[in-house]
Formats: sequence, structure tokens, C-alpha cells
Amino acid sequence: MPRKRSLLLAAAATAAALGTAWIALPASAAAPTASVRTVSDWGSGWQDEVTISNTGASAMSSWKVEFDLPAGSSIGSFWEADMAASGSHRTFTNRSWNGAIPVGGTVTFGFVGAGAQPTGCTLNGIACNGVTVPTTAPTTGVPTAVPTAVPTKATTTPTASPTNPTSPASPTAAPTTAVPSQSTANPTNPVKTEGLLPVTFTNDSGRDEAVHLYVLGTNLTTGKLGYSDATGRFTPWTGGGTVPVPAPDVSIPGPAKGRSTTIQIPENLSGRIYFSFGSKLDFRLTADGLVQPAPWAGGDPNRDILFDWSEFTLNDSGLWLNSSQVDMFAVPHIVSVTGKSASSQTGEVKPGGRQRVIDTIKADPAFAKSVVTGSDGTVLRVLAPGKAADAGLMSPTYLDGFITGAWNAYQSKVLTVIPFTDQPGVKYRGRTTGNVLNFTDTAGRTVASFTKPSTANVWGCDGALGAPNDQVVGPIARTLCAALQRTTLGRLDTQPSGTATDFYQGEVTNVYARVIHQNMVDGKAYAFAFDDVQNQESLVHDGDPQAAGITLTAF
Repeated sequence: MPRKRSLLLAAAATAAALGTAWIALPASAAAPTASVRTVSDWGSGWQDEVTISNTGASAMSSWKVEFDLPAGSSIGSFWEADMAASGSHRTFTNRSWNGAIPVGGTVTFGFVGAGAQPTGCTLNGIACNGVTVPTTAPTTGVPTAVPTAVPTKATTTPTASPTNPTSPASPTAAPTTAVPSQSTANPTNPVKTEGLLPVTFTNDSGRDEAVHLYVLGTNLTTGKLGYSDATGRFTPWTGGGTVPVPAPDVSIPGPAKGRSTTIQIPENLSGRIYFSFGSKLDFRLTADGLVQPAPWAGGDPNRDILFDWSEFTLNDSGLWLNSSQVDMFAVPHIVSVTGKSASSQTGEVKPGGRQRVIDTIKADPAFAKSVVTGSDGTVLRVLAPGKAADAGLMSPTYLDGFITGAWNAYQSKVLTVIPFTDQPGVKYRGRTTGNVLNFTDTAGRTVASFTKPSTANVWGCDGALGAPNDQVVGPIARTLCAALQRTTLGRLDTQPSGTATDFYQGEVTNVYARVIHQNMVDGKAYAFAFDDVQNQESLVHDGDPQAAGITLTAF
């Protein structure tokens, strides 16, 4: 099962470059030590790993790591340890099998959190260094790690991504060359050339406004964030300041109504292809990165622009291309890929489907305000529930009652998670104690624990449901989030399970995801971050792509 797809607009090396968040130094040369490093940091959350090293003179029989959380911070999922909470204080203790550490040995445990990093570390009651030394991380709203094969899906649009400060180009200058794209009413079949993939945009929207295209992403070879022009030439972003400055205009002229435009995408690039109608998008550069459109945020200059995007990764393993409704539902479009022997497409909205989505959302009192209309009466977008809640357009506690009932259901019965369709023997059993859902493997070891998530955690698949990039906790977390989004947790006791007809039942459910899936020709959509659980996502892939396409359909 692939991990969730991401926006992939931060440098591949970002997570690795984060380094150590804070280090627990030994109280004396004869005492055990603890070191804590930040494995990844995506702005709204982070994953930390603690390594306890027995640098003392005798074997350890147990260990206890304690720290305090700054106001507003929280710990969600954790593994290889037990956690106790008392106010803002957190205590992690060994589990039955990893308390004994011989001289020279080490034990590691980890957790996912949100907000500021912990402070005041102690190991077995002896102060560590007691000082938090945070690393510099990009101000993004989503995990930034770029996968080597299948991309992951993020939950929110990043507000900033790292720039390349060493490039000599001016941050406000336009691209030095402007190469026209191919634009015809019926273009000939584009031909793939070395290092480039042709992508054809077709404008069947029926709208008269000019279309503007943007190809933004991370160069997977260099780890630099930048943009690509119509010929597939990649240029890193540079500059920026404390106060965001205008980014250069890197738009590519898109096709007029009823016409097509073919551009080239360079290999080893992962990111987004934006398209807007009428107005060009407003991008800004800061010292930390690229500020991208976030129309659900107050004051965003792109709020009154009709636009959308697709996400992609093109590397040695082929092309992954998807439409995305994780943040919003705006412009209906089909994504397609052509290989040497077959073609595939997805993301097609049924005739009249956009309006049905809008009408259904407007008719639901809890979701109605998430429909955003421009000054001319055009519906610009329907915000996903997490974004609507962030903007104060729907209740931030909408799912709380359902979450509590589903969580508590496993105080008296077992939840079985089988996260890999190709490995049915890999099973985890979950039981709830208090507000913590603990999972054991087939040997009876507790391998993951999750505190009860909030509604925001479910909408974002983050916080208490944060999914580290591993083979145990992450797959369980994504399965839990999908089950909560689809309101099947507590009702279906093996997860993932059921079919589309089992999803989104009950008075309290993700109406947004339900109606979008209902109005897709193939039923596939990326309506939340882990919609790829059970292959519900609108994604195409080919290991040896020859061409790709994005078609803007009528609305």
C-alpha cells in the first residue's frame, strides 16, 4: 500500500537536514545518556526519535524519559515506549522487552507531536541538558519528505518552502528566457525526449478567460525547490526576505478555450502544476521559502482567483500524477498518462457533477459556509472541512462525538488492522485503555499507541494521527485516519475493510468527501490525505511514461 501523496514542494533533503532538535547530554561521564533528534518537521507537526545509550558502568534494568510541552503543544502517536501525561508533563517509560540495556547498548523510541518542541529533558531523574535547541525548519503546513518511489499525499498547502540562497538569480526578476509552448486546436502526438516528458493541457472548460500554468516543485537530484518553464528547464528559487517579496512571474501561457498546449516536464521533479483562470496567481518569496496560494487564509491575495492544481512525481520509477481535493474542490480536471502499451486516466467529474457537489454542500447546515463565491457570483471553490474549520466556516468539533464513540468501542472489543493488502499475515490488534488506543503485533508486543484525536487531527490526518515514514506506526496511523474520515471505525472492526457503499454513513460524516466521490465517473478522488487507503484515490501511474495530460472539463 503506498504512503499518502504529498504536495512535494519542499526540498528532498529538508527532513534529513533538520538534524538534532535537542540533545540530552550526560550528567557525568559515568551516567547513561539520551539524545533526541527530529526525524522530520513539517511546520504544523514533527516526528522525534529518542535514543538512550547506556554509557554508564553497569547494566540498566529500566529507563524513564521526561519532559514538558510548551503551551499549545501535544504528543499524538508514540511507539516502543509507554507514555503518561500530567498536565503539560510527559513521561515515557520502557515496555517489558526494552527496559534492560547492557553497558554499551542502546534503545530507541519515538513519537509524533505538534506545536513547539519539548523542553526540560530528564533521563531516570537526572537532568539532560535542559535546553531546547530547535532546528531551522521550513514553515510548511505538511510533511516535506520526498519519497524515492511512490509519492505521499499531504493534507494542506504549505505556506512556505525552502529556497536556494546560493543561486545568483534575482528573486524578483522574470525568467531570463521565455520559450513558447506548443498550442494547437488538435496537437500532434507529443514525442518524449531524453530527460523530458511532454504534458498536454486541454481546455475543454467552456470558459473564455485566459489560462495560466505553473510548474513548481523540487529537483530530486539536487534537492532544490524551483520552477520549470515550458521547455522543461528547471530554475531554483532564490532570494526572499523577512517580509515576503513578489516571486518572479513564472507563468506559462495556457490553452485558449477548445485548444491544447504541450509543455515539457523534466525528470526527477516532484511538485504541483497550478492552473488559474483570468488572473495570474500571486506567489511570494520569504527567507524560508515560497509562499503559495492558501485561499482559505485571511488576506491571501489569491482568494478571488479561480484556480486549482494537480500533483506529480516524475523519477526513475515513472510518473505519478493525481488530481487533488484534499484542500478544496474547484476546477474539474482529468489526469492521464500514456505508456508504451497502455493509457489510463482518472479524476473525471460526471456531467453536472461540480454543481451537484456545490448544491449538496450548501444544503448541509454544518458544511454550507465552505462554499466560496466570487464577487461576480462564480463559485470559486468548496473548501475541505479542515480548511473550512480553520477559516471559521464550520464547527471545529464537528466529529468529536463520533471520534469518542469509535475510540471507546475498542475498550470492549478488538480492532484488527491489516495495513498491507499484499501482506495479509501482518496484523495488529488494537484495544483502548483510557483515551489511548494501543496496538500489539502477532507476538503480543505493543508496537504503537495513539491518543484520542481531535476533529482537526482527523481532517488533517496529523497530530495524534501523525504517520511517521516507517513500516508499522505509519501504516496503522493512515488506516485509522481513513476509517475515521469514512466513519467506519467502531462499526467495522477489521480495517481497512468494506467497500465504497460502507463509507460515509451516519448523521455525522465527511459529507464533502462523500459527495465528491459520488460525482466522479470512476468514483475515485483525493478528498482527504489518506484516500489512497483501499485505492480510492484519483491517481495515475506508469513506470515508463511516454506522455501525460491534464484536461480541464466543462463547468
